[in-house]
Formats: sequence, C-alpha cells, structure tokens
Amino acid sequence: MQNKIKAMIVDDEPLARKGLAVRLEQFDNVEVVGECHNGLEAVTLIPQLQPDLVFLDIQMPGLNGFQVINKLRELNQTIPLIVFVTAYDSYAIKAFDIHALDYVLKPIDETRLSEAMDKVSTVLSMHQEGDHKHRLAKLVADFTGDDCEEILRKLASGESLDSPTYPDILAIKDGSEVTRVNVDRIQWIDAAGDYMCVHTEGDTHIMRRTMKELEEELDPKKFVRVHRSAIVNIQYVSKLVSHVSGEYHLVLNNGTELKVSRSHRDRVKDMINK
Repeated sequence: MQNKIKAMIVDDEPLARKGLAVRLEQFDNVEVVGECHNGLEAVTLIPQLQPDLVFLDIQMPGLNGFQVINKLRELNQTIPLIVFVTAYDSYAIKAFDIHALDYVLKPIDETRLSEAMDKVSTVLSMHQEGDHKHRLAKLVADFTGDDCEEILRKLASGESLDSPTYPDILAIKDGSEVTRVNVDRIQWIDAAGDYMCVHTEGDTHIMRRTMKELEEELDPKKFVRVHRSAIVNIQYVSKLVSHVSGEYHLVLNNGTELKVSRSHRDRVKDMINK
C-alpha cells in the first residue's frame, strides 16, 4: 500500500482548520499529522513533523504565510509542498498559477480541493518537488511578504516584485542653500500651508514639496502616514494612546503628540505592533 501523504494545516481560524480537516478525511491517501494556529507555531512544528504537504493560510497574525516560508528558508529547513489557502479570490488565479503548487479559496470547495490533491499526488509520484520549491523560493526571495495583499496584487498584474530603494539623504533647498538631511534623523513631517516642515532631532527644515511626493520618497517600513498632513518615523514613536473620545494619538520620544486619523489608524497600529 502506498504511503500516506502527511499533511499539516496552518490557519489562525479554528473553524477553517476544522473544516479543512473534515474535508481531507475523504482522501484515503492523506493523513493530517498536525494543525497550527499561527505562523510562529508552524515554523516550529514543520521541522519537527516533516510533513509532505502543508495547507498554509496567507493572512495570519505574527507571521503570514509568505513569512513562514521565508523563515523556514532562513533556518535552512526543508520546505514541504505548499498549497496556499486564501480569501483573495480576485488575485489568486494568476498569482498562484505562477508561483505555487496550488491554492484553494475560502470557503473551501470540495471539488477544488480534489483538484489540488490530484496535483499534489502527481508531483509526489513524479518527484517534481524540486520545481515547486524553486518557484516558491523565487517568490519569497523577490519579496518579503510583509504586505499580503500588495504582493498578490503585483503577482496578478505582472508587476515586478523587486523591492524599491529609498534614499538615505533628503536634499532640502532653502533659497541658495541645499541642506542634506539624513533620512533616519527625521522624526516627523507635517504640512504648513504650501510647505512641509521636516522635523529632525535638533532642527526643523522647511521645503516646498507635497505630502504625497514625500510619502513616495520615504521607506514605508520606516515611515507611516498618520494623518492627511503628517508622516512619522516609526523608530521615534514612544507609544500609541487611545482616548476616551475614541481618538488615537502617537507620542514621540521627545514628547510630541500627533493625532492619528481614522483612515490611517489600522496601518499605524500594524506598524506599532511589529
């Protein structure tokens, strides 16, 4: 009798894990050897259990699906076959047809799951794991996977996944003078009419640029838009405070307090929690 395919399920939603486990019971050649409720647990258990196949949710707290794969690679661990589980139906077809063994959409359809398992069986029987892992490695090597929706959008539209480069110096012109400001020393930027006030650790520089232009020039992993008229360097944030009124404010290391608008609140909270 053919050895069973050892499968793991990684998903932060208990009902999703249970539903997939129940559906996999119909496959006589599949044995679910473990379940993980987040990416950190998956990074620990995958090397221990050494499954042949992992059903990997993409959007999870802590480590998302892309980051799980990247972390396993960093630790020089063997990466099993991956079938992504995603709710991003508008992107999934193009994205995963190129880079993954297969994908299933939430809620999981039994017919679609059968097709995915047929593909898994074929790959395992023909020893084609190498090709799958090469494509998977290319995916995580090209992009860190920090923003799930952005990477899927780019994959689907055929855009390059190469990480953009951002300048270390911001050149600020004031009359006949140009001051070179180290970007890492910028604490926050706010708008003052038609001008931008660039606040560093000891000075405030005035420049005539739009907020949108500055936002595009600054590394989004370091700088976050907190309001229509303010951008903050996250490394200078001391704390995020919620008020009784429902408003949120960022407090910087120097005591400066900046209001966080409702439209930017989720992004700010994500940056703070990393």
